[in-house]
Amino acid sequence: MRKHVGFFLGTVAGACLTLLVASPQGAHLFAVANAAAHSDNTYSQLNLFGEVFEKVKTDYVEKPEDSKLVEGAINGMISSLDPHSRYMNEKGWAEMQETTHGEFGGLGIEVTMEDGFVKVVAPIDDTPASRAGIMSGDVITSIDDDQIQGMTLDQAVNKMKGAPNSSIRLKIVRKDADKPIELSITREIIRVRPVKYHVEGGDIGYIRITSFNEQTTEGLHKAIAEIQKEIPQDKLAGYVVDLRNNPGGLLDQAVSVTSTLMQRGEVVSTRGRNPEETQRFTAHGGDMTKGKPMVVLINGGSASASEIVAGALHDHKRATLIGTRSFGKGSVQTIIPLGAGNGALALTTARYFTPSGHSIQALGIKPDIEVLQDVPDEFKTRSELKGEASMRGHLAAEGAEQTGSQSYVPPDEKNDKALAAAFNQLRGVTVNADAKNADKAAQKRPVPN
Repeated sequence: MRKHVGFFLGTVAGACLTLLVASPQGAHLFAVANAAAHSDNTYSQLNLFGEVFEKVKTDYVEKPEDSKLVEGAINGMISSLDPHSRYMNEKGWAEMQETTHGEFGGLGIEVTMEDGFVKVVAPIDDTPASRAGIMSGDVITSIDDDQIQGMTLDQAVNKMKGAPNSSIRLKIVRKDADKPIELSITREIIRVRPVKYHVEGGDIGYIRITSFNEQTTEGLHKAIAEIQKEIPQDKLAGYVVDLRNNPGGLLDQAVSVTSTLMQRGEVVSTRGRNPEETQRFTAHGGDMTKGKPMVVLINGGSASASEIVAGALHDHKRATLIGTRSFGKGSVQTIIPLGAGNGALALTTARYFTPSGHSIQALGIKPDIEVLQDVPDEFKTRSELKGEASMRGHLAAEGAEQTGSQSYVPPDEKNDKALAAAFNQLRGVTVNADAKNADKAAQKRPVPN
């Protein structure tokens, strides 16, 4: 069975989920619901649905498609449960599988929506987008002569995806350019690289994990191996693992990532409606970092699988958490394929808990050291995510719910206060909880020990 935790940003976009792909044997999850369907009240409600369905078919001003009516009814039923349960038609199910595999036909750009247009966050190295000269900050106004304004981000992203070797035309507005730029680009298979890394100052390994797809653990292993080649073990002060604005992904990847960073112990447990449905996931495989000190960066955009990794490393005292409170997405969705051509159902079936028994749902994970960034005026209205607790219909927290946490990460590392605090922590510089003296401490630059 397969679990997935997260929403994915870039040329793919999605919902914050923890997902378990169920086999046909997963039908036992619905045994109780099936039994209840025999009650008179349920039959009465089903009769009401049938009556409404027939009225719409016969009396609506235009003849509706039966398949659209049924899909709309299913969507309404599932979306009324909580923000993360949803029905995926055949196309939606295929797109989710693309996301978790980390491969899709497209251009290779990370994008966001701004003022009704698609704005390029960054082109991915060695992709059609980067080779065509697309730059960070470019605004895409039309795709194949279709105006983007009025589309959702998902719609625009799906329009940019397509079969490898197919072409696409983009119109781009670039700051300081006299007129819009028109480009024709050929799509390729894009392999999302969820792990980026570099050596900082000759003594610290920095690892950024952007999502948890099928490539993440392999990417992490490569990152650690390359860092250890560059830095002798006696000079390696430690690692920074950056999980900020990481929306999550596959749960088995969250478990294997945690296993790569600590020797042994429980990573996460999931608890469903019935006690017998409780599952525990433990670390396996050993600590590739060889016990070196570690700092994990989190913020308001760190959700689901990211919270699982951060919570486990924190509870086992394997890492210090720096940043701001995480998103608070602590529920598990089971993906149930519905047969050929029928798509799949993502249904909330459990909550997950950190090794200490802490429920993350609508609470999030609080960092050991809170560091707030200096946010430019133009980003201040969008620098804070309201979190799980602000989502309509969310599962209630086990305690006082927490909403709102800063999610802004400065694009230039030299302005990143949380990152500076992490480097100082690993180099033995005292980091104040309010990080007011982080800049002064950064200037001391003691000799690594």
